[in-house]
Amino acid sequence: MARRRVVVLFGGRSSEHEISCLSARSVIDALEGDDVEVLPIGIARDGRWFVLPGPPALPSETGRMPEVVADTAALARLTGDDGTPALVLADGSRSTVDVVFPVLHGPRGEDGAIQGLLEVAGVPYVGAGVLGSALGMDKAMQKALWAHAGLPVVPYIVAGEPEWLDDEDGVLARATGLGFPLFTKPASLGSSVGITKVTTAEELPAAIATAFRFERKIVIEHGVQPVREIECAVLGNDDPVASVCGEIVPEGHAFYDYEAKYLDEHGARLVIPAALDPALATRVQQLAVSAFTTIGCAGMARVDCFVQDDTVWLNEINTIPGFTSISMYPKLWEASGLGYPDLVTKLLDLAVERFDAEGAKLVDAPELHGGA
Repeated sequence: MARRRVVVLFGGRSSEHEISCLSARSVIDALEGDDVEVLPIGIARDGRWFVLPGPPALPSETGRMPEVVADTAALARLTGDDGTPALVLADGSRSTVDVVFPVLHGPRGEDGAIQGLLEVAGVPYVGAGVLGSALGMDKAMQKALWAHAGLPVVPYIVAGEPEWLDDEDGVLARATGLGFPLFTKPASLGSSVGITKVTTAEELPAAIATAFRFERKIVIEHGVQPVREIECAVLGNDDPVASVCGEIVPEGHAFYDYEAKYLDEHGARLVIPAALDPALATRVQQLAVSAFTTIGCAGMARVDCFVQDDTVWLNEINTIPGFTSISMYPKLWEASGLGYPDLVTKLLDLAVERFDAEGAKLVDAPELHGGA
């Protein structure tokens, strides 16, 4: 059997650039073997693509968070202009591509933008398609769709920057009507970037301003207290399945913020499996799969929930979750019996499966005549 040539795409132009590099390192390490050839493609902060000589370095190796640098790398672009997906290097040489594993977090990577490029190039890729990715990135739209489908979400409002600039008092009134505490967050960022926990009305304007530093649309939601943060991993295409549940227990932080996730090694405890009543755990798993299918996901996603006593609310979905070997998504599947290397291989297989199924529709589509 020919070796599968896999492009691992990481870095990107979002504020989650460094986290993407960490995730990519784990994926590349897991893919190393006789049956796979890995092409590490780093997207620099200015948007240029580079074929890198190796995987990104870990903080333990350099003393700092990794990022894509291009000092010794070759420029590259992805093309499907002759019907065969390929990477074209600056010198004109080509390398065919069998499947792409985008490990890109945040805007221009997780929001459907890169997925659209990969669709046009005609290459299978891991994860949700254009629509599922876009909805998965936009917290405001996913909550609206979940609520429309009858799935539980905490009370929230959406505010745009023009509205904030024109009617600050109106936005504050709508937000305070939800009841404190509140969480203010950019609508389309992950890794807890730009999120603030607000406990008083006096803190709210500054928290809203912080969220608007990152995006022109924000979500303000009621912070249910006390609450448990429960996460569940979903895997599959047409018949997705849920993992065991896990719990995030922040330690020394008001909530599971960026510092607790990435900078403070003692910032949180991951409890896997979560100590939930079996019936409650099943409800979380069912909600996770419903959240996944409602917005048209495929491949993978991590669904985050709030649990208070016997009540469960959907918080958000992450279509390209953190993917380091110690991230919640792979750890949930490990606890469910699917180890990290097998998980990565399964995701590649799901990517090809979806590509072949959708491609068959294009090939077999009947010609339409006379507007019929």
